[in-house]
Amino acid sequence: MASNRDEPLSFITQTSSSPIPVLDTDTNYLLDPNSQIGSASNSFQSEGLLASDSGNNSDFEFGFLRSEFGQCLLVGTVDKYDRHVFLCYKNPMVWPPHIEAAEFDRLPRLLSATMNARKPEMKKQTRLTICEGHDGTETSNGDVLIFPEMIRYRRLTHFDVDTFVEEVLVKDGEWLPGTPEMLKGSYIFVCSHASRDRRCGVCGPSIITRFKEEIEVRGLQGKVSVSPCSHVGGSKYAGNVIIFGSNVNGETSGHWYGYVTPDDVPMLLEQHIGKGEIIDELWRGQMGLSEEEQKKCLEQRLQVKGGTNVGKNTKEASDTSISVNGSHMDNIACCQANGDSGCCQNDGLTSKMMDKHDHNEVDEKVTAEKTMRTKKQISRCNSSKGGSSRKVCSMPTWFESWEREDTYAAVSVLCAAVSVAIAYHCYKQLR
Repeated sequence: MASNRDEPLSFITQTSSSPIPVLDTDTNYLLDPNSQIGSASNSFQSEGLLASDSGNNSDFEFGFLRSEFGQCLLVGTVDKYDRHVFLCYKNPMVWPPHIEAAEFDRLPRLLSATMNARKPEMKKQTRLTICEGHDGTETSNGDVLIFPEMIRYRRLTHFDVDTFVEEVLVKDGEWLPGTPEMLKGSYIFVCSHASRDRRCGVCGPSIITRFKEEIEVRGLQGKVSVSPCSHVGGSKYAGNVIIFGSNVNGETSGHWYGYVTPDDVPMLLEQHIGKGEIIDELWRGQMGLSEEEQKKCLEQRLQVKGGTNVGKNTKEASDTSISVNGSHMDNIACCQANGDSGCCQNDGLTSKMMDKHDHNEVDEKVTAEKTMRTKKQISRCNSSKGGSSRKVCSMPTWFESWEREDTYAAVSVLCAAVSVAIAYHCYKQLR
C-alpha cells in the first residue's frame, strides 16, 4: 500500500494504549485545535458545518477547486477488509478528530477498544466507522449497521458492548437482547469529518446536500439512504463516498469512490445504483478485494471496452463508465479467483446489457480480422528481396495492391479474348 495514503480507521495493533492510529500526516489540512467545532449541539447542516470559511476561498484551498483535486490515482486505495460496522452516534459538528478514542464519547471508545482487543478472534477483518445518528428518527444514537450482512441492531449502549462484540462479531451469531433488522435498498456514506480533515469538511456536506435533493426529486426516499460518516482513509481523495447495496441475487458489495463532486451525484444514482454500473474514473476500490485485485478488476473491465489507460483512472484520464454486469463474462474469472461472487458486480444482468456486450464482441472480432489482413499484407511487402522490398513498401504502386483474385480475373479476361478471336477466325474461314 502506498506510504503517502491516509490510514483508515481499521483495527491495527498499537504500541500505545489507544486503539486509534496517530493523526494524519497532512496536518496542514486539519482544523485548529482551538476551533469551536466539536462543541456544537445542533444537528449536522451542510450550510453551517464550516461557517467560518468563506465559500470561494475554502473551495480553492480545501474543496473541489483545490490544486491537488483529481491528481492522484484512485484504484487500489482501499485496504482489504471483509465487514464494515457503522455506529450511529451524534453528528459531524460534535465529532472530535478521533471520536473512537474520545474520553467523553464512551460508546464509540468502548466499541472500538473491544473490537480491537477481540480482533484476533474475528473470522472477518472488520472496519469501524461512525455515522450520524439522531434520536427520534429512523437512525438513532446507538444503532449499529453491519455490511455486507445488511442488518441493523437498535440502541446499543456501552453496557452491551462486550456481549455484542462477542456474539455478533466474533461468533457471527445474533445479539440476543436485540433483534437484527434487515436493511433494504442502497446505503450511501459520505466522509464529512471536518475536525479530522478540512477537505472532507468542505466537500462532504455539499455532496450530501445534492444527494438528498436528487433522492427527493427522483422519489427514492426509503430506497436510498445517505449519511455523513467519520474518517474512512484517504482524505486527499475527498469527496469520499461509499455505497453499499444488494443485487438481484441478494449479494452485497461495498464500492468506494473518490474525487466525487456534487455534479457526479446524478451519475452515481443513475448508473451505480440504478443500473449497476461502476463509474471507473471515480472508483477507489471495493470491500473484500486487495489492492492488486482492485486493479485487476478495473483492468478487466476496461479491456472489455478496449480501455488502455488502466493506470490513469483520474477524472481527466477516463470519461467512460463501464458496466460491471455487462462485462460479466470477462470478469467471472476475477470474481472466482477472489472468492467473492460480488466482485466487480452490483446488480443482475439485463438483456439489454447482454445484447450490447454481444455486439461489442462481434465488433472486436471484425476488428481483429481486419488487423490480421493488414498484418498479412505488410508481411508480404516485407518478404520481398533485398532493398527492393523497402522500395516497394515505401510508396503505393499498382503491384502493392495486386491480389490472387486479380490474377484469376486477368487470366479469365485473356482467355475470353482468345476464345473470341479464335471463333471470329473460324467464322471467316467458313464464309
